[in-house]
Amino acid sequence: MRGDKRERILRVLLNNKKTLSKNELSKIARCSRQWVIKFLKELQLKKLTKGTAVINKKNLVKYWISISKKQENFKSYMVKEPLKLLESTKLDYALTTYQAENIVQHYLFPSRIDLYVQKKDIDKWHSLMTNNGLYGKGNVRVIVADEHIMYGKRKIKNLSVVSIPQLIIDLTKEGGPCQEAAEMLMEKL
Repeated sequence: MRGDKRERILRVLLNNKKTLSKNELSKIARCSRQWVIKFLKELQLKKLTKGTAVINKKNLVKYWISISKKQENFKSYMVKEPLKLLESTKLDYALTTYQAENIVQHYLFPSRIDLYVQKKDIDKWHSLMTNNGLYGKGNVRVIVADEHIMYGKRKIKNLSVVSIPQLIIDLTKEGGPCQEAAEMLMEKL
């Protein structure tokens, strides 16, 4: 849980335009105020923040990359026309990696669709995917993660996409050409 709390705080810091109070930050990140204060001191010592204000976004993202772990809890499917399926579903999700980058920046070929879903919805997603495709290694990965990972997501072309900072983290962890795409996005921060 410690990693989730730190990532929640970083996600909120990097996605908010205005400087938040420590109370606002703890409420949005769903962490105790004490935890927020302790982590902010650590970030301040690294000269990444001053209070709750971000001093250097790029270095803060690099720090986040250094503490983040690749998501390992996912199910794979082969689905025909998965984007049409996503556009029509009422279930909560957020696209990341290849497809999300292609929507935001148009650099990578969207060879696979990765999407975050909430743990409480995984059975509904499994049913939706198997009713519209096949279970097993394929073109769609449904990733179960901390629901806060969807903080800052936005709708683009009728599809939900993770926030830019989250996308940079996910692309970096993916490696290869995704690393290049992440660096290009980082330059736009």
